[in-house]
Amino acid sequence: MMQRFLETSPRIPSTRLELLNHCTPSVLRSIRLLTTLACAVVFFGAPATTPTAHAADSITYPANLRSGGGGGRHLVFLTGDEEYRGEEGLPMLAKLLSVRHGFRCTVLFPLDPDGTINPDNAASLAGSEALESADGLVMMLRFRRWPDAVMQRFADAVDRGIPIIALRTSTHAFRFPEKAPTAFRAFNTFGRDVLGEGWVSHWGPNRQGATLSVVEAVNARHPILRGVGPILADSGVYEAHPVADATILLRGQVLSGMNVSAPPATFAKVRASDGVSQPVNEPMMPVAWFRERAREGGKPQRIVCTTLGAASDLTDEDLRRLVINSVYWSFGLFIPGRADARVVDPYAPTPYRFGGYLRGVRPADHAIGHKLPSATPAASGPTP
Repeated sequence: MMQRFLETSPRIPSTRLELLNHCTPSVLRSIRLLTTLACAVVFFGAPATTPTAHAADSITYPANLRSGGGGGRHLVFLTGDEEYRGEEGLPMLAKLLSVRHGFRCTVLFPLDPDGTINPDNAASLAGSEALESADGLVMMLRFRRWPDAVMQRFADAVDRGIPIIALRTSTHAFRFPEKAPTAFRAFNTFGRDVLGEGWVSHWGPNRQGATLSVVEAVNARHPILRGVGPILADSGVYEAHPVADATILLRGQVLSGMNVSAPPATFAKVRASDGVSQPVNEPMMPVAWFRERAREGGKPQRIVCTTLGAASDLTDEDLRRLVINSVYWSFGLFIPGRADARVVDPYAPTPYRFGGYLRGVRPADHAIGHKLPSATPAASGPTP
């Protein structure tokens, strides 16, 4: 009986070739497609990572662990300045550091109640819980006055000694009024106390004299400067006199016009710090420095600060590379000879000015592959 069953039952194919001979044409097509996709993954690697929203009030770009040296470390980007369009520049940097350098990057924004980004809302930083898992901070803030719960998360992150990369107006990140009900008024001097300098004055005129970086010769071989060429920024130089333990990397030459061919400016200017007049470029003001800030009972905290960093400045590849190198150095990672500073998506930031932010934009609109809406008319003003 068993022998007859075996002889009359359909035989199960014993080889791959026999199996294929039993397949219908549609099944064969499916097998060929799956085989092609599998080979592509093996040869080229898995598809590139895509951004996933950490929450409706922030955006996170997962680490592309096949690229760079980030190893999945979590960088939290803090946006919130009224003028220099950090809410556009920092998402671009976050995409770059996640896709090309292997960092997991979360970008936080000031939001209005309807969930849209409003950098003029100085009391808001949505999604601040992300600070609790931050391995490092990249910040561009100006005169913030966050609620105590948010400030506590920020203060705890700073106290953990995690690396900080600070751009432009972060030297004057907080301004709590004298009678404001806060336990964090001491953070009004965060710039000087932690980053190495606070707000002093405008030195080069915005939109009239561009900034050209000049390497501090004694530190020209520092790894943060590896592969970094001259930077041309369209935001003006700030007056800055960093603390004694800061190491100056770059100074800013004030130009007499807005392109690299413009000659250096020659006018004199009175320093706000001491009331002394000097030629504006003699000496030139520092525009990038680092600190290894001493901490009780812990390793020194690595901090890099640059007074460059308007969104329009970040169209300069060498400034982007300076930021990338600063992140690597702050974690003690090897800095490549020429770090990949290519933007992930086309980048055409809104010109900086007060009131000039894009209305109606939500964090999810900064997803990889998305295009931001056009700018609305903007006001301008002379404040720092």
